[in-house]
Amino acid sequence: MNNKFKLKKGDEVIVLTGKDKGKTGKIVKMMPKQMKAIVSEINRVKKNQKPDNNQPGGIIDKEMPMHISNLSFYDPELKKGVKIGFKLNNNKKVRINKSSGKEI
Repeated sequence: MNNKFKLKKGDEVIVLTGKDKGKTGKIVKMMPKQMKAIVSEINRVKKNQKPDNNQPGGIIDKEMPMHISNLSFYDPELKKGVKIGFKLNNNKKVRINKSSGKEI
């Protein structure tokens, strides 16, 4: 199964469901095989970590992955999540905002 997503690393996204609903952040890492993404400052949990050679042990805050379906591209002009589409522009595939038609 080949997973292709319209969201990319570095995109500003808004969370649609869950404990962080309505919050925005940038995608730090994409995990296409698990269909998940890690978003900065979103879905943070406390994790007990054992001491390692170069890291002390203790309780740390960690950002956990969340499913792609719970994220939507954030448009700062409209201040809401929007759908993304593709368009050919001079034989080059570009992403567009479906509601306004502007290039991303």
